Amino acid sequence: MTQKLIVIGAGMATGRMLEKLVEADADYDITLINGEPRGNYNRIMLSPVLSGDKTYAEIVTHDDAWYSEHNITTRFGTFIAGIDRAAQTVTTDSGDVLPYDRLVFGTGSNPFMIPLPGHDLEGVIAYRDLEDTERMMGLGSDHKCVVIGGGLLGLEAAAGMAARGVDVTVVHIMGHLMERQLDEAAGYLLRKALVDKGITVKCSANSKEILGENGKVRALLLDDGTELPCDLLVMAVGIRPNVKLAQDAGLAVGKGIHVDDQMVTSDENVLAVGECVEHDGAIFGLVAPLYDQASVAAQTLMKTDATFVQKELSTKLKVTGCDLFSAGDFADGDGREDIVFRDPARGVYRRLVIEGNVVIGAVMYGDTADSNWFFGLIKDKTDISEMRETLIFGPAYQGGAPLDPLAAVAALPLDAEICGCNGICKGEIVEAINAGATDLGAIKATTKASASCGTCTGLVEQVLASTLGDDFVIPAAASVCGCTDMTHEDVRRMIKSLKLTSMPAVWQECGWKTSCGCHVCRPALNFYLLADWPLEYQDDPQSRFINERKHANIQKDGTYSVVPRMWGGVTTPGELRAIADAADKYMVPTVKVTGGQRIDLLGVKGEDLPNIWADLNAAGMVSGYAYSKGLRTVKTCVGTDHCRFGTQDSTGLGIKLEKTLHGAWTPHKLKLGVSGCPRNCAEATCKDIGIVCVDSGYQISIGGAAGMDVKETELLVQVETEEDAIAVIKAITQLYRENAKYLDRIYKWMAKVGLEWIKERVEDERDALVERFELSQTIYRHDPWAEHATNKAQSYQPLATLSLEAAE
Repeated sequence: MTQKLIVIGAGMATGRMLEKLVEADADYDITLINGEPRGNYNRIMLSPVLSGDKTYAEIVTHDDAWYSEHNITTRFGTFIAGIDRAAQTVTTDSGDVLPYDRLVFGTGSNPFMIPLPGHDLEGVIAYRDLEDTERMMGLGSDHKCVVIGGGLLGLEAAAGMAARGVDVTVVHIMGHLMERQLDEAAGYLLRKALVDKGITVKCSANSKEILGENGKVRALLLDDGTELPCDLLVMAVGIRPNVKLAQDAGLAVGKGIHVDDQMVTSDENVLAVGECVEHDGAIFGLVAPLYDQASVAAQTLMKTDATFVQKELSTKLKVTGCDLFSAGDFADGDGREDIVFRDPARGVYRRLVIEGNVVIGAVMYGDTADSNWFFGLIKDKTDISEMRETLIFGPAYQGGAPLDPLAAVAALPLDAEICGCNGICKGEIVEAINAGATDLGAIKATTKASASCGTCTGLVEQVLASTLGDDFVIPAAASVCGCTDMTHEDVRRMIKSLKLTSMPAVWQECGWKTSCGCHVCRPALNFYLLADWPLEYQDDPQSRFINERKHANIQKDGTYSVVPRMWGGVTTPGELRAIADAADKYMVPTVKVTGGQRIDLLGVKGEDLPNIWADLNAAGMVSGYAYSKGLRTVKTCVGTDHCRFGTQDSTGLGIKLEKTLHGAWTPHKLKLGVSGCPRNCAEATCKDIGIVCVDSGYQISIGGAAGMDVKETELLVQVETEEDAIAVIKAITQLYRENAKYLDRIYKWMAKVGLEWIKERVEDERDALVERFELSQTIYRHDPWAEHATNKAQSYQPLATLSLEAAE
């Protein structure tokens, strides 16, 4: 028989519990009651709504259609007048009496209002719900606001209003901001960033009285006599569990509603989740444990064994565009040591607290990319004695040489937590990717990773990139990335028309939201500037993806794949001996022939890369660019030299093409094939550019693919001579890189501009395109392996200084 379930409160915890019940098709007749005139929404995202980055509609987690689809009765804008536990009924403020079999409290918390004189004046508000947010959004640039509280909530309120042009002052009683999450040094950096954004910050300031006029707030009076004029005063000084309804119903209550490990209260028919809960003496304000409680409560309601376990928590936040992270215990104490890293120019600060060769606390400001790794060390109580010298630099520097942040992500264990809000580990994301979730939206939908506060979005994208490799593409969105509202096409048009020849010029002219770009847009900008202004712009290696920066392909375990160039798939006994010697010397676990007729050395350690490059260079071999957004291979058959069906020297042409295009950078990887006859042994008709030799010359086709999409090439042109074939391929390559969107393969670009447009441009502008291609090759073509092999010591020096500070 279907039981009646009443849920009081449409917060984030009850919303997640309802999702779990719906997913399991639980046999309940559900009624959701909420005092707010709306259902579940993501309260964490109220700050972006305040700043104007999002709308309320974008943060709604369950709309009316969702409740209707799942037969959930909703009573929004409804309050509870009383609960009769003996009769198992709930009475609403309108007098309706609703029976229940199981009841769930999700009454959340109430904002704490300091009982200062004048706290009841009009214009004194908390920052708790959509109504508070809308009140703050109503202020204009001619208004003043005072925020009491220098914690996360207060700073988000201040930043949001400052973004709207409001004159904001933050008043904080403690000596530095966010003292629960940050130490004094990090708090200082945060304060400096706020001041730079035009926000006045007063620490060690004690509020004395709220002054009013005609019943409305006009100023905050500090105990030193300072008056801070304001049209609105926001109190953001903490929350208290909302327990009154439970207390009136006779449930066991302390700081919060008492619950056991199954989220059951002192009444076996009543459960509680969220900020209203007290479990083993602890109350909760972060979303991650609330979601854990929701999952356990759903299991309990479905009579499945589940246990809520309090976990060690980290705090990873983004305040006013500044990344913050803290975990563990970072207070000073006997027997503890600090390792501190400061890079003032970049606004980066890290502090690790070590006790007995174990990291017990961490604070990070400005760059939190390695926070999950440090948090893992804290949770696992890892012995760090062997990595102490490089510990502060993070996982990328363990093993003797700095790798790349993406390498560190690839090396993370599968149980490493990626999304703290939803408790999603790397393994769950990888599993979802392997099941077909190949973009951020799909990952959000299937795992909920990055679907809450969004601070882990970059890390989720890195997991996508390290798992998918070359198949990872920037989402086809309206804008290049979150740094700008402009599309790829808009940005490139500006670069060309205004002759923007540097990244800062692009950021300034295009109104970038951040002053230095992100890991998504920087590679695109670097490519566009390089392609459009090769004489004026200097390539920025740090704005390329990890494989291009490391000149080797990163593997899922953090090691690398090294592929020497084999021109047209042709090699010699000497080259084979050199490859075998390198495989033995560096203990390469796997040596494999690739689909592009080359040999791949798989499993090379990052610190061995410069040496293995040097050894292969000494044998006359160069980088195969198997990692690049550029020419990969030119696959050939043996042609007229050996095959009785061959019509032209396909091997010779393939070698010439590969040597011509070697080192060429393009919007995405570029693969060619040259088949000596229409039998097509080199599979030329599924390459980006394919050449099929016939008796009368060379048929050149473009737009093939054999990866996630399978495409057959389309005929571009037929030419009579090898010289013409090479010229056409130079021209089409240059046209592609001057016009295609970054990370679009030729077939995607061709679908946008049309084959006929490409044909006309190649025919009309061939000589000019060839000239520009050859100019770029002259400037930029080089052998990166040789460069790094001869200067490997300098290549791996840390860029910032290290400070070791031992606590007395």
